[in-house]
Amino acid sequence: MVETESRSVRLRALVTKLLARCLLPLAALRAPGRARWLACQWALGLRFPAEDLDGLCGRARAAFTHARAEAFWRDGQLIGLTSGHRDAAEQHRLFTAEVRRTGSTSAARRRVLPPEESAHVAGIALDVRPAGGARWLERHGHRYHLYRRYDNEWWHFEYRPEYAGRAPSRSPHPGAVAQP
Repeated sequence: MVETESRSVRLRALVTKLLARCLLPLAALRAPGRARWLACQWALGLRFPAEDLDGLCGRARAAFTHARAEAFWRDGQLIGLTSGHRDAAEQHRLFTAEVRRTGSTSAARRRVLPPEESAHVAGIALDVRPAGGARWLERHGHRYHLYRRYDNEWWHFEYRPEYAGRAPSRSPHPGAVAQP
Protein backbone atom coordinates (compact mmCIF):
# COMPACT_ATOMS: atom_id res chain seq x y z
CA MET A 1 0.00 0.00 0.00
CA VAL A 2 2.75 2.48 0.96
CA GLU A 3 4.73 1.63 -2.16
CA THR A 4 1.62 2.18 -4.30
CA GLU A 5 0.97 5.54 -2.62
CA SER A 6 4.59 6.52 -3.12
CA ARG A 7 4.41 5.58 -6.79
CA SER A 8 1.19 7.54 -7.12
CA VAL A 9 2.73 10.62 -5.49
CA ARG A 10 5.78 10.39 -7.76
CA LEU A 11 3.57 9.98 -10.83
CA ARG A 12 1.44 13.03 -9.93
CA ALA A 13 4.63 15.04 -9.34
CA LEU A 14 6.02 13.98 -12.71
CA VAL A 15 2.78 14.90 -14.49
CA THR A 16 2.78 18.29 -12.75
CA LYS A 17 6.37 18.96 -13.83
CA LEU A 18 5.62 17.96 -17.43
CA LEU A 19 2.53 20.13 -17.44
CA ALA A 20 4.51 23.14 -16.21
CA ARG A 21 7.05 22.65 -18.99
CA CYS A 22 4.24 22.46 -21.55
CA LEU A 23 2.70 25.64 -20.15
CA LEU A 24 5.96 27.63 -20.39
CA PRO A 25 5.36 28.99 -23.93
CA LEU A 26 1.88 30.20 -23.04
CA ALA A 27 3.17 31.68 -19.78
CA ALA A 28 5.92 33.48 -21.73
CA LEU A 29 3.29 35.11 -23.91
CA ARG A 30 1.21 36.08 -20.90
CA ALA A 31 4.03 37.29 -18.64
CA PRO A 32 7.38 37.79 -20.36
CA GLY A 33 10.15 37.59 -17.81
CA ARG A 34 7.96 35.69 -15.33
CA ALA A 35 7.04 32.66 -17.41
CA ARG A 36 8.62 30.06 -15.13
CA TRP A 37 6.89 31.54 -12.08
CA LEU A 38 3.51 31.68 -13.85
CA ALA A 39 3.76 28.19 -15.37
CA CYS A 40 4.62 26.85 -11.92
CA GLN A 41 1.59 28.54 -10.32
CA TRP A 42 -0.71 27.20 -13.03
CA ALA A 43 0.62 23.65 -12.78
CA LEU A 44 0.54 23.60 -8.99
CA GLY A 45 -2.96 25.10 -9.05
CA LEU A 46 -4.05 22.09 -11.11
CA ARG A 47 -2.14 19.66 -8.88
CA PHE A 48 -3.60 21.15 -5.68
CA PRO A 49 -7.01 22.42 -6.87
CA ALA A 50 -8.48 22.96 -3.39
CA GLU A 51 -5.78 25.33 -2.17
CA ASP A 52 -6.87 28.89 -1.46
CA LEU A 53 -4.30 31.69 -1.36
CA ASP A 54 -6.98 34.35 -0.84
CA GLY A 55 -6.79 36.15 2.47
CA LEU A 56 -3.04 35.75 2.88
CA CYS A 57 -1.38 39.10 3.37
CA GLY A 58 0.20 40.24 0.10
CA ARG A 59 3.79 39.77 1.23
CA ALA A 60 3.14 36.31 2.68
CA ARG A 61 1.43 35.25 -0.54
CA ALA A 62 4.28 36.60 -2.68
CA ALA A 63 6.88 34.93 -0.46
CA PHE A 64 5.09 31.60 -0.66
CA THR A 65 4.55 31.63 -4.42
CA HIS A 66 8.15 32.64 -5.09
CA ALA A 67 9.52 30.03 -2.68
CA ARG A 68 7.50 27.26 -4.24
CA ALA A 69 8.49 28.33 -7.75
CA GLU A 70 12.15 28.10 -6.74
CA ALA A 71 11.56 24.71 -5.10
CA PHE A 72 9.78 23.53 -8.24
CA TRP A 73 12.26 24.68 -10.89
CA ARG A 74 15.51 24.34 -8.96
CA ASP A 75 14.90 21.14 -7.01
CA GLY A 76 11.80 19.58 -8.57
CA GLN A 77 9.95 19.85 -5.25
CA LEU A 78 6.20 20.48 -5.23
CA ILE A 79 4.74 22.55 -2.39
CA GLY A 80 1.01 22.89 -1.94
CA LEU A 81 -1.02 24.90 0.53
CA THR A 82 -3.36 22.94 2.78
CA SER A 83 -4.54 25.93 4.79
CA GLY A 84 -3.68 29.62 4.79
CA HIS A 85 -5.87 32.45 5.97
CA ARG A 86 -8.81 31.63 8.21
CA ASP A 87 -11.27 34.21 9.40
CA ALA A 88 -11.74 34.58 13.15
CA ALA A 89 -15.05 32.70 13.09
CA GLU A 90 -13.50 29.66 11.39
CA GLN A 91 -10.53 29.70 13.77
CA HIS A 92 -12.92 29.94 16.72
CA ARG A 93 -14.90 26.98 15.35
CA LEU A 94 -11.69 24.90 15.01
CA PHE A 95 -10.53 25.85 18.50
CA THR A 96 -13.93 25.13 20.08
CA ALA A 97 -14.11 21.75 18.32
CA GLU A 98 -10.63 20.90 19.61
CA VAL A 99 -11.63 21.92 23.15
CA ARG A 100 -14.63 19.58 22.89
CA ARG A 101 -12.50 16.79 21.45
CA THR A 102 -9.70 17.04 24.05
CA GLY A 103 -11.79 18.12 27.02
CA SER A 104 -9.75 21.17 27.96
CA THR A 105 -8.55 24.52 26.68
CA SER A 106 -4.92 23.78 27.51
CA ALA A 107 -5.02 20.46 25.66
CA ALA A 108 -6.70 22.11 22.67
CA ARG A 109 -3.96 24.75 22.51
CA ARG A 110 -1.47 22.00 21.70
CA ARG A 111 -2.98 21.79 18.21
CA VAL A 112 -5.13 24.88 17.61
CA LEU A 113 -4.82 28.41 18.92
CA PRO A 114 -7.73 30.74 19.65
CA PRO A 115 -8.42 33.38 16.98
CA GLU A 116 -6.75 36.24 18.84
CA GLU A 117 -3.43 34.30 18.87
CA SER A 118 -3.57 32.60 15.49
CA ALA A 119 -1.24 33.62 12.68
CA HIS A 120 -3.80 32.09 10.28
CA VAL A 121 -6.26 34.84 11.20
CA ALA A 122 -3.54 37.42 10.59
CA GLY A 123 -2.99 35.97 7.09
CA ILE A 124 0.67 35.08 7.64
CA ALA A 125 0.44 31.33 8.40
CA LEU A 126 0.78 28.57 5.83
CA ASP A 127 0.09 24.89 6.35
CA VAL A 128 1.90 23.11 3.53
CA ARG A 129 2.12 19.69 1.98
CA PRO A 130 3.63 17.25 1.18
CA ALA A 131 6.24 16.50 3.85
CA GLY A 132 9.00 16.88 1.24
CA GLY A 133 7.78 20.40 0.51
CA ALA A 134 7.87 21.23 4.21
CA ARG A 135 11.44 19.88 4.43
CA TRP A 136 12.41 22.10 1.50
CA LEU A 137 10.89 25.15 3.23
CA GLU A 138 12.64 24.21 6.46
CA ARG A 139 16.00 24.38 4.63
CA HIS A 140 15.36 27.29 2.25
CA GLY A 141 12.31 29.23 3.48
CA HIS A 142 14.39 31.76 5.40
CA ARG A 143 15.29 33.38 2.06
CA TYR A 144 11.60 34.23 1.79
CA HIS A 145 11.02 34.94 5.49
CA LEU A 146 9.07 31.69 5.84
CA TYR A 147 9.83 29.82 9.05
CA ARG A 148 8.54 26.69 10.69
CA ARG A 149 7.28 27.80 14.08
CA TYR A 150 6.31 24.72 16.08
CA ASP A 151 8.16 21.47 16.69
CA ASN A 152 4.91 19.53 16.81
CA GLU A 153 3.67 20.84 13.43
CA TRP A 154 6.01 19.98 10.54
CA TRP A 155 3.53 21.58 8.11
CA HIS A 156 3.09 25.01 9.76
CA PHE A 157 5.15 27.96 8.49
CA GLU A 158 4.77 31.66 9.07
CA TYR A 159 5.85 34.71 7.13
CA ARG A 160 8.10 36.59 9.58
CA PRO A 161 10.33 39.24 7.96
CA GLU A 162 11.36 40.46 11.41
CA TYR A 163 13.56 37.36 11.79
CA ALA A 164 15.78 38.68 8.96
CA GLY A 165 17.13 35.31 7.89
CA ARG A 166 17.67 33.97 11.40
CA ALA A 167 15.51 31.02 12.25
CA PRO A 168 13.63 31.49 15.52
CA SER A 169 13.99 28.88 18.19
CA ARG A 170 11.06 26.56 17.62
CA SER A 171 8.78 25.43 20.34
CA PRO A 172 5.64 23.37 20.43
CA HIS A 173 2.30 25.12 20.43
CA PRO A 174 1.72 26.76 23.80
CA GLY A 175 1.11 24.02 26.32
CA ALA A 176 2.16 21.20 24.00
CA VAL A 177 4.40 18.42 25.14
CA ALA A 178 7.65 18.47 23.20
CA GLN A 179 8.18 15.59 20.82
CA PRO A 180 10.97 13.17 21.80
